[in-house]
Amino acid sequence: MLRFGSLELKSNLFLSPLAGYTNLPFRLTLREVGGLDLATTDLVNARSLIERNPKALKLIETCPADRPLAVQLFGSVPEEMRDAAVMLQEMGISSVDINMGCPVKKVCRVGGGSAMMTELGRTAALVKGMVDAVRIPVTAKMRLGWDDDNLTAPDLARALVDVGVAAIFVHGRTREQGFSGRVNLQGIRRVVEAAGTVPVIGNGDVTSPEAAAMMFRETGCAGVSIGRGAFYNPWIFQHSRHFLETGTLLPESSFEERVRVMCRHLDLMVEVFGEVHGCRMFRKVAPWYSKRFGPVSEFNRRVVQLVSRAEFDGILHSYVEWRLQFLDANGQLKPQYRPSSLVSSFMQEPSSTTRESIPVPKGPVEVW
Repeated sequence: MLRFGSLELKSNLFLSPLAGYTNLPFRLTLREVGGLDLATTDLVNARSLIERNPKALKLIETCPADRPLAVQLFGSVPEEMRDAAVMLQEMGISSVDINMGCPVKKVCRVGGGSAMMTELGRTAALVKGMVDAVRIPVTAKMRLGWDDDNLTAPDLARALVDVGVAAIFVHGRTREQGFSGRVNLQGIRRVVEAAGTVPVIGNGDVTSPEAAAMMFRETGCAGVSIGRGAFYNPWIFQHSRHFLETGTLLPESSFEERVRVMCRHLDLMVEVFGEVHGCRMFRKVAPWYSKRFGPVSEFNRRVVQLVSRAEFDGILHSYVEWRLQFLDANGQLKPQYRPSSLVSSFMQEPSSTTRESIPVPKGPVEVW
């Protein structure tokens, strides 16, 4: 149990925004698998939202099964951010998150994202205007700072606590790092110490239940937010919650279960975006599922050109038949064909190959 202001949550594991990925179909897929409570949308421009731009409204599309839901806003104009927060409250959104961590140039150059960490007074005033205007919790997502010489996150956390922010999400890298290097757990701990009684949610390279446990243990954070790890393994919330409660790991999901969830995800994409657009979008989703299938060249070669739901059924059927050659008499992958289990970069040496195992997804921005 965790509380953000008036919002009482059933889990302290959260879905991080992934530009171009954390849409309604993905969130519903994760919720059906289990272990997730509060999810956050892709970041959306506050001005576009209050102007009711169709693309912005599509980014925050939701349904009753998609609750509780936070919408992540970016922008630097206080009045626009305030009005967007009020609009979201009126729409029934559970919480508003302010993006202060996105490293992308097109977000930073308008004063949003990581740029908000360079002007603490101005940022605190903007947040106060939002907090005063709505009843729902207002949270902030930040990085440790602009670069290693400007680790402003603890100071910003104190400033935000003073103006009533309900929780702070912090990614353990600087804006300059992007997604390279290793997450700085002690940097997150310093934000936890600076925030006092306000919950701090740690984020960065949580790709396994063990990594989630280490994030809690090393930083003292109140919750953990998972991004790429959820795309690689939709069961990560369920498995992490079980590991945190019992100290034991659940078995990995079977090939059949992974296929079932993948097909459900595609069905939701078609339902929400239409068959043509949904299938086109799924071209970049299916290869994430297939990373755990074993030999997969035959599947990936065809699925990245997907145009219809019926075609997907054909691709999948052909792949399942092709995959038989790699199975033993018990129907399991022969040892030499089993995908290596992913160990979080928290558990490895700096020369870890984890970043190659779970690359930064390519979304509609230059750097996710």
